[in-house]
Amino acid sequence: MYPGEYLYTREHEWVHVNGDIATMGVTEFAQQELGEVVFIELPGPDQHCAAGDEIGTIESVKAVAEIYAPATGTVVECNAAVVDSPELLNDDPHGEGWLLKIRLGSPHELAALMNAAAYAEYVRSGAE
Repeated sequence: MYPGEYLYTREHEWVHVNGDIATMGVTEFAQQELGEVVFIELPGPDQHCAAGDEIGTIESVKAVAEIYAPATGTVVECNAAVVDSPELLNDDPHGEGWLLKIRLGSPHELAALMNAAAYAEYVRSGAE
């Protein structure tokens, strides 16, 4: 259910690293908890963020959830398709529903994230 090559946060975001670029989104678990997504707000390109900073929001018919930066860096791209069609996040949260690409400033921070097995156990143990 959770791609093995991704890393995961306790806030239910995923990160896929390719060189110094981290693509991120929210997990299948998060999108199921949110329900039907109706609006996504993302930061603009060139915005600097520190690990743990709130960098956007996802609004669903059930709730509004914050998106947090998984590591320090600079936003290099936002997924305009998911902003225009938020249902992409529900349809394919680990693929076409990606949210941001961040140029990592402190890649060592990723060591604090969970691998797929640890994240699956975190979800099974009642993660909020």
